[in-house]
Amino acid sequence: MSQWSQVQQLEIKFLEQVDQFYDDNFPMEIRHLLAQWIESQDWEAASNNEAMATILLQNLLIQVDEQLDRVSQEKNLLLIHNLKRIRKLLQGKYHGNPMHIAVIISNCLREERRILAAASMPVQGPLEKSLQNSVVSERQRNVEHKVSAIKNSAQMTDQDVKYLEDLQEEFDFRYKTIQSLEQSDKNSALIKQEMLALQAMLNTLDYKRKEVLSKIGRVIHEIDMLMSNMLTEELIDWKRRQQIACIGGPLHGGLDQLQNCFTLLAESLFQVRRQLEKLDELLTRLTYDGDPIPVQRPQLLEKVNFLLYNLFRNSFVVERQPCMPTHPQRPMVLKTLIQFTVKLRLLIKLPELNYQIRVKATIDNNRRFVLCGTHVKAMNMDESANGSLSVEFRHLQPKEMKSSAGSKGNEGPHMVTEELHSISFETQVCLYGLTINLETSSLPVVMISNVSQLPNAWASIIWYNLSTNDPQNLSFFNNPPTATLSQLLEVLSWQFSSYVGRGLNSEQLNMLAEKLMGQQVSYNDYQLSWAKFCKEHLPGKSFTFWVWLEAILDLIKKHVLPLWIDGYVMGFVSKEKERILLKDKTPGTFLLRFSESNLGGITFTWVDQLENGEVTFHSVEPYNKGRLAALPFADILRDYKVIMADNVPENPLKYLYPDIPKDKAFGKHYSCQPNEVSKPSDGGVKGYVPSVFIPVSKILNDSTDPHSPSDLLPMSPSVYAVLREHLSPTVIETAVCCKLCHS
Repeated sequence: MSQWSQVQQLEIKFLEQVDQFYDDNFPMEIRHLLAQWIESQDWEAASNNEAMATILLQNLLIQVDEQLDRVSQEKNLLLIHNLKRIRKLLQGKYHGNPMHIAVIISNCLREERRILAAASMPVQGPLEKSLQNSVVSERQRNVEHKVSAIKNSAQMTDQDVKYLEDLQEEFDFRYKTIQSLEQSDKNSALIKQEMLALQAMLNTLDYKRKEVLSKIGRVIHEIDMLMSNMLTEELIDWKRRQQIACIGGPLHGGLDQLQNCFTLLAESLFQVRRQLEKLDELLTRLTYDGDPIPVQRPQLLEKVNFLLYNLFRNSFVVERQPCMPTHPQRPMVLKTLIQFTVKLRLLIKLPELNYQIRVKATIDNNRRFVLCGTHVKAMNMDESANGSLSVEFRHLQPKEMKSSAGSKGNEGPHMVTEELHSISFETQVCLYGLTINLETSSLPVVMISNVSQLPNAWASIIWYNLSTNDPQNLSFFNNPPTATLSQLLEVLSWQFSSYVGRGLNSEQLNMLAEKLMGQQVSYNDYQLSWAKFCKEHLPGKSFTFWVWLEAILDLIKKHVLPLWIDGYVMGFVSKEKERILLKDKTPGTFLLRFSESNLGGITFTWVDQLENGEVTFHSVEPYNKGRLAALPFADILRDYKVIMADNVPENPLKYLYPDIPKDKAFGKHYSCQPNEVSKPSDGGVKGYVPSVFIPVSKILNDSTDPHSPSDLLPMSPSVYAVLREHLSPTVIETAVCCKLCHS
């Protein structure tokens, strides 16, 4: 079943998450129509290879054209219209930057895998629960409702100001008419009656002025209360959700809703400002003793300007945190002299600001690093699919400055991966007589000079964003706080779901908890130190817990990804636990687990039974990425042989735990079918035997027999059969023995 087919079967709450990240950057129609083709392409590799991305973009457009031909024959007018629009959009948007669409599609596929993994988990973790709090959702609805009510109130006040203006014009006309009369005419009874009517009108004007000022005051108060409480909390929550999403958590949404609220409030404040300007205009034409305008208007205008300043300052946000395109799953880790991207948005979307705001990017104030590349750009509404007022820096590079002595400070392998830096952005908004300086910063970033530093740098990013919602605590690692073990385990599961497409179940997390704590623990409230996670070596090992886990992630990604996604790699299970699981199973039942003693190693253990009924277990020496690069792991499982005492090779692997026939589990992942016995004249270079590598082990019955000092060289069944024709069993045995752990 394709990944997209699995997505379509999700519950509605998960489908809503999927809906959030499909837009005009990568329309869902294309994802649906080209599901299998899209999933069969390597978009992640293309995101770092312009030539490959260009070819994939061309092929994508060809696929869209083929779909257009198909729907044209079916005369589906709506789909024809949409596909033509989408094709034009894709070609126009990505023709000059094909790697950008590769990044987008790669991110979408990865987020789908994360959601599928989350849906398969029986219980949500504490962090994810907090992000989906019903109280938060209720507050979001209340904010939107209040913003809408404020907008309506401001519009109604407009009508009151217009009525006041019309009333004052009538009063002014009638008053000037009386003033133009001769003095003798002013004493007539009719004129005296008109003067009484004018006095009544003036009283009404005074009442209406006070009423309008009161209504304006209420609108300003409502905006102030909303900004001080619920809207501020919403913005803080969005920033926290962004932090969690950056370390592999659920995709954060809600920025478009916040933009709508900020924009409506800004429009309402500018509307109130115009109303106060109109009152000032009316004041210049008519004033009187006790006039409320000169007393109240200056205070109200000052409050409106203050709210506009604060609204604009809070609306300047980092929409997408700094990230190297070469490592999309590792944001906020930046390598010197390597380009990174970062996107900013102004949540107040006003047409008057399009291309009028120039943003400048800088880094720190310690003068250790500088930013190379285009670091000043104008915000606009044309580059974003949703028309937001934003700017994306795509060609920034951090460069470490030389020290005064002429040598580079910490450049090289000794650069500290716990040292935090910040990318800062500044701009100025000039609008309707207001000049507002805006500043914002990225979440803390870690600088590296070598990719070997990336794992520890990423650990720093995880720990920071898990432990604090402070966006700018650059001295965090001077005294790093502890983290709740239950939350850390949830984040570790996210590393697997976001990076390799499948999260960890409760049993796997329990094993990691034991690995961290060294014993069976109840880890709900346990506090874990930063040193325990990333600095102290595991007992009896030469590496830390995080280095061990990161090596496993790398192994899965490069060598066993399909098997992991299918759920066939148990992975995190101790030697003691695996024997408990296997001891009552049919001989030949095996499971796959990651090595605890070798970095980036995977092994398999199977259960066997001796003639006397005794149960035995055999664990093959772990395969590392060097050996797996030569032979796919699924082929190893298919072709693996052991040589028993009678020198007859046989495959001991029959059933994947608990009872899945091996070929049923792994058949679709075999690279080819096993070769039949070949003769020297069969294919290949004349006179040579075509070779296919397979792994072979020797089980020694006598535990005192010495093991082979070297690793096994793989051998095919066909090669083995030919060798048996020419060599003695003893010679073959000497050539193929390898170390094998057994009980």
